[in-house]
Amino acid sequence: MELKNLRAFVEVVRHNGFTAAGKVLNATQSTVSKTVRQLEDEIGAPLLDRLAQKPRLTAIGEVVYARALRLLAERDDLLAEIAELRGLKRGVLRLGLPPVGSGILFAPLFARFRQAYPGIDIRLVEQGSARLEEILRLGEIDFAASLLPVDDDFEAREVRRDPLMTLVAADNPLAARNSIKVCDLRDTPLILFESGFAQNRVIINACHRAGFEPAVAARSGQIDFIVELAAAGVGAAFLPRLLVESHARRGVVSLALDEPDVDWRLALVWRKGAYLSDAARAWQALAMTSRFD
Repeated sequence: MELKNLRAFVEVVRHNGFTAAGKVLNATQSTVSKTVRQLEDEIGAPLLDRLAQKPRLTAIGEVVYARALRLLAERDDLLAEIAELRGLKRGVLRLGLPPVGSGILFAPLFARFRQAYPGIDIRLVEQGSARLEEILRLGEIDFAASLLPVDDDFEAREVRRDPLMTLVAADNPLAARNSIKVCDLRDTPLILFESGFAQNRVIINACHRAGFEPAVAARSGQIDFIVELAAAGVGAAFLPRLLVESHARRGVVSLALDEPDVDWRLALVWRKGAYLSDAARAWQALAMTSRFD
């Protein structure tokens, strides 16, 4: 079983199609399809339902996909170890950071790391935390910043805990309060981040615990636009307290969200038992001894 076939299969699943996977792999759609077909022939069963609008995993495909992720991550670990044994002189640090809060919390750490290790090439991936966890699991980055809790196959060090604040238009009846509970939002549409952001699951899980399915009015990956939507009365939005002041706007009121288990808990996350390069260990050591006030 060739790893290139497994990689092609994984990219088709990750990017919901052969054409998009081909762009990542620098191959044509037909080449990617043929490669996946070779894997299916070797296994002796279809891995994808090609009749669906987007390729869907079969039952066997789900098993192969989970195993392929582990095998490809192990391959990357092996290549990283070999590179260091051959005398990697400069080093590479691969980080995944979400757009929410990263600038405030991690920019000072970047500066300190760059000053201490000017020869290290920092490769940054910016996505929502949930998406970063997927990329981390593939072994494509060394660390990700994500919201706790995380899966058991990760290790994590919490770097900042902040209460979530609810943002509503100043003329919203809720704006007269000092704080609200999730159940108070039962009849209020929510403005969430786009898919791939871990904060969404914190909010949605809290709504489920309160006994209702929230109505989602809009999604965006841009904090300023989310605040503008709240100001326009589209619905209620949510930001950690450390970002509320820097994104303050007339016509928007921020209310403390008085609810258990909804704090915004940002952590530095890495794969449990994964190989870490010298550059990655240096970043980890610096992060472990730093304050993120």
